Amino acid sequence: MPQDRPYRGVHADERLAQRRRRFVDAGVELLGGADDPPELTVRALCRQAGLAARYFYESFADKDVFVAAVFDGVTADIAATTQAAVAAAPRDEQNRAGIANLVHTIAGDARIGRLLFNPRLSNAVLARKRAEMGGFFALLSGQHVTSAYELPDDGATTALAHFVVGGVGQTISAWVSGDVDLDEDQLVRQLARILDGLASPHLLRD
Repeated sequence: MPQDRPYRGVHADERLAQRRRRFVDAGVELLGGADDPPELTVRALCRQAGLAARYFYESFADKDVFVAAVFDGVTADIAATTQAAVAAAPRDEQNRAGIANLVHTIAGDARIGRLLFNPRLSNAVLARKRAEMGGFFALLSGQHVTSAYELPDDGATTALAHFVVGGVGQTISAWVSGDVDLDEDQLVRQLARILDGLASPHLLRD
């Protein structure tokens, strides 16, 4: 077995992870850095990351796999921080805490907002991943609703969760595009009020 000899004190697996991270960071910039970005190419990615093409292919089979990895990384980070914000808040403030984390994260890095919500980004992989993201966040929303409000884990709750995620996603998409004229705090307050109203148990009664 060949030994993994450190190069400048860094082992091969660490160097691979560092190069992958540089490519992902470059992807966030190239995919989300403008409202109407140019076509994504491996050459442009390598130039942005400052790495040779052979390093791209050691981590990603092709551009589609790469774009999916960039999107998954961003959504995983947001899901983790949002869940943490909700868990740390009192029950009657959890909707606001989750929405505030999402809105402030997007406002703090416009690239993330464009990547997740800008309808002008027409990349086919992004479109597919956005649809998957809706289902993923609906699952998280359903889990929150059933635990926080002691509601049954049934079809009605699932329907409410999908409605919530779809409405929030569309509103944030319109906000990112400039069609909703609210500042960050106003948007958080408005969405939190809506979500608090939708969580009323009477909406789930037959």
